[in-house]
Amino acid sequence: MRNFEKWLGKFKNSIATYDYYIDLKKVIKNVDNIKIELNILNSLIGSKNIEKDFENIIKKYPETLKCIPILLAIRDMEIYAQDEEGSFLYNFKRSNYSIEQYKIFMRKTGLFDLIQNHIVNNLVDYVLGVETGLDSNGRKNRGGHLMEDLVEMYIIKAGFIKGVNYFKEMKISEIEEKFKIDLSEISNNGKTVKRFDFVIKTENMIYAIETNFYASSGSKLNETARSYKNIAQEAKDISGFTFVWFTDGKGWIDARNNLKETFETLETIYNIDDMENNVIEKLFL
Repeated sequence: MRNFEKWLGKFKNSIATYDYYIDLKKVIKNVDNIKIELNILNSLIGSKNIEKDFENIIKKYPETLKCIPILLAIRDMEIYAQDEEGSFLYNFKRSNYSIEQYKIFMRKTGLFDLIQNHIVNNLVDYVLGVETGLDSNGRKNRGGHLMEDLVEMYIIKAGFIKGVNYFKEMKISEIEEKFKIDLSEISNNGKTVKRFDFVIKTENMIYAIETNFYASSGSKLNETARSYKNIAQEAKDISGFTFVWFTDGKGWIDARNNLKETFETLETIYNIDDMENNVIEKLFL
């Protein structure tokens, strides 16, 4: 019988991959898409008469307008602003105000000051920095898929083929329909909509798999552990069906009691160390 404390002690602090921190390909692509226009706007750096020069650029190269939002770290092509002079919804894809009004926008947001007074020396480099900063906000989304990606890597390594004997994101109803199995025990007779991260089909068994990684603690962990404990108990009475949970992360340290309850109920609960020691091959093959 496995020892819970020893198993928990092997949980990892992080599973960050090399491309988790910044998606540089995406950053560079976004900058390249407006590089020509940014270089045109570079002519404004150090301008002695920036408002007039800006007006001339917008008249001659109206497409440069689309670069303005990213200078303020905004991806939308519409920006709302208001003060004592009124409220305005500026469109930077297709101008909806006079050039004079856009000059007011540039002045009041501080962009004219930024460009004219050499606070930045190159708008391409500046936007590269802005894009890098914005992309770092995407780590949370990327992090949410890291454990899923890791488990899938081990599933593929074990020889399973997507769409043939392993499937991604299947609802209970889809599993029932595809494999002609009754899962009403875990769906509350069809009232509960549940989707599993992976489903593996072997000759004699259907494995429904959930994956997650928690680097930090929170109330969600206790809720997750209780929920999966219930699924484990309900699934025991279903012939030809096994629920499997891959989880990890130091966030579980503070939620160890609930996790321990599930650990004692669910035999097929595993961590990354288990996967590194070929548990997928041992379990599914």
